Amino acid sequence: MQPAGAWAAVDDLLEPPTTLLDHREHGFEGRLREIAAAGEGALLVGYSLGGRLAMRAALREPRRYAGLVTVGATAGIEQRAARAEADERLAAWMEMAPIEDIVAVWERQPLFADQAESLVDAQRPGRLAQDPADLARLLRTAGQGVLEPVWHELLTFDLPILAIAGARDEGYVAAAHRIASTAPDARVEVVEQAGHAPQLQRPAETAALIAAFRASLGERAN
Repeated sequence: MQPAGAWAAVDDLLEPPTTLLDHREHGFEGRLREIAAAGEGALLVGYSLGGRLAMRAALREPRRYAGLVTVGATAGIEQRAARAEADERLAAWMEMAPIEDIVAVWERQPLFADQAESLVDAQRPGRLAQDPADLARLLRTAGQGVLEPVWHELLTFDLPILAIAGARDEGYVAAAHRIASTAPDARVEVVEQAGHAPQLQRPAETAALIAAFRASLGERAN
């Protein structure tokens, strides 16, 4: 449940600036179409769910993009039956619950426990602006329980990849290292003093990593 503005802190530090994709579609295929339409020749950068979507967009059309950056993302979970059942229960509840209750539950996740209260407060207006039905639809089509893992596809995926994770986000640090060791042209960067959202907790450091990676792509082209 991350509005496009979650990248604003990083976007302000990048030169030239990036384009934040404000999605209008709320299903997996619709969002991949939006990424394809906006991302011709671009370096794709995605956080969490956005990272999963960006990775699959790049796998589908690798020659369409210059490279891929994932932040706090994974190529999928192999044993996902229990997760799929839990996600379906959550989606069914979301369809009936007020957005205030959904946001309250979302913010209590252990994944975000290391975020400062002021940071959580700053994200809340964007979260409260979401539609519960749209969130449920997205969970049913792009949640980790429903998406097939794509680790095997990364084995022959030669688009340059930068996998970023916050040092305190141990599960996604492991996933970033696995991405880097699986894809032929991938590397990992771990942002210290950050958890699941390093682009919010350490925006300057995260922006510097993305900028350096983008510069390396330009050097290759020359």
